[in-house]
Amino acid sequence: MTERGVVLWLPGGGWRGWSTEDGAALAGHGLTVVPGRYRLSHQAPWPAQLADVRAAAHEPLARARSAGVPFLVAGDSAGGHLALQLGLRGVAEPGDVDAVLAFWPPVDPLADDWLRALRTTRSGDNPWRDLLGHEPAAGDPLTVDAIPLSHVGNQVPVLVVHGLHDTAVPVSQTAALVSALLRAGHPVHSLITHGGHALRLDRPDIAAVVAAFLDANLLR
Repeated sequence: MTERGVVLWLPGGGWRGWSTEDGAALAGHGLTVVPGRYRLSHQAPWPAQLADVRAAAHEPLARARSAGVPFLVAGDSAGGHLALQLGLRGVAEPGDVDAVLAFWPPVDPLADDWLRALRTTRSGDNPWRDLLGHEPAAGDPLTVDAIPLSHVGNQVPVLVVHGLHDTAVPVSQTAALVSALLRAGHPVHSLITHGGHALRLDRPDIAAVVAAFLDANLLR
């Protein structure tokens, strides 16, 4: 299969550890998958993670540019959050990421849906608090900086996928993200589908929307 692009894969795990998803299913779409890592929340607070994924992106970005193919970033859960941050803000400059694929990402610790999940399905467990080093708060510069919705507007194409019955990250986080992206002029594909958190990327409905997104946004 002809290489259609190079994708940096950022694993999830609540910024506390690593999910088992490695993004390998994206290779079936003609993408060369490069694994990325970043410091976890017990090792360093935000924005260390953004600095780390930017550093991890330099080599695959150079590889993509050398090969004349697009450079993409992707991730699941907390990795999806970081993929959005990288795509919306850039590696070295805004616009140097060609597309973002975010799977079930948390995007706003201040939203009513997240606060409601903390009281119910999450039983008070708040990984955002660990990421920031303090409770998220309105007007707090670190909180605002860590929210991807604060950085929309560079028109990078974005795919967002989420399970309707996700109890770890409310699906309405994706609905709010898609709305913000569309208002800011981003090309967006989204899929809200059956299932919970950490769905298989090779599941037919997810594979189909990934293929449609790539066909619509990759020129090669």
